[in-house]
Amino acid sequence: MSTIKNIGVLTSGGDSPGMNAAIRAVVRASLYHNLNVTGILKGYEGLINADFIPMDIKSVANIIQRGGTILKTARSEAFRTHEGRKKAFKNLQESNIDALVVIGGDGTFTGADVFSREFDFPVIGLPGTIDNDLAGTDFAIGYDTAINTVVNAVDKIRDTAESHDRLFIVEVMGRDSGLIALRSGIGVGAEAIMIPQAHIGVEDLIERIENGRKDKASKIVIVAEGDEAGGAYNVGEVLKKKFPLIDIRVSVLGHIQRGGKPSCMDRVLASRLGVAAVEGLLEGKTHVMAGQINKEIVFTPFNQAIKHIDAQKITPAWLKLVEILSL
Repeated sequence: MSTIKNIGVLTSGGDSPGMNAAIRAVVRASLYHNLNVTGILKGYEGLINADFIPMDIKSVANIIQRGGTILKTARSEAFRTHEGRKKAFKNLQESNIDALVVIGGDGTFTGADVFSREFDFPVIGLPGTIDNDLAGTDFAIGYDTAINTVVNAVDKIRDTAESHDRLFIVEVMGRDSGLIALRSGIGVGAEAIMIPQAHIGVEDLIERIENGRKDKASKIVIVAEGDEAGGAYNVGEVLKKKFPLIDIRVSVLGHIQRGGKPSCMDRVLASRLGVAAVEGLLEGKTHVMAGQINKEIVFTPFNQAIKHIDAQKITPAWLKLVEILSL
């Protein structure tokens, strides 16, 4: 029988749409199972500073549709140290918090794994990252909303591009991952998608422009911010020198990809995983991330979830699809 009576919940790292829906699910699942639930403000910094608030049914009313995170988020250098983690553990003990649900990405799970094993403390993670760069889940909370934000933005950019016969270089988030660029690029009908895995350099892009259709009123190139070409501005400068007669513009979408109301898919995913995390803790699971693969809930050890998995999610079949559709 579980000895867990009080579950703490926090959000850490970059915010992603759907985090509030996940918090709501954790709180409601905890109350359903007659548990207390404590909100921890500002991620691991809140653990170290004992910035705790009791949560009840009213705490999560009317938040499922809100972007961002009501618990706030921050990065914590102190939590990287043993002294910082020891202080966090002491605060949990003094507040009678028996287990944690942490919502975030690979940095969040790296810290959770170390802390959980260091102090034998039950922790389950929920994948909240727009980059979708975690193993153990088909989609992370926030990814669907982010790619739809990109698609909506680029559709509007396309209107201007067609009106002025312009070529737009659009940079999307993905410092270490090309997954936002891949799916959104396919979704907007981009003429080229530049991600590290596709190995499309500026010279390749120049060749495509020279040999491509000349009757197109607009051209859209999607560039992941971490692409080996050096980002959209670098690509744009090279192309402007090579093609002085083409009207070339650069647009960096930036942090609008993190914000906004979560999509229905992200709300449902976050709700399902939030309940699974609470019930997983009651079943004795720890050091794991709750995810969804082929519509089924799965639990993946933190050290496996945080391995960079673009090679698994960006397969040769995806790259061939991009090549076919960019004609």
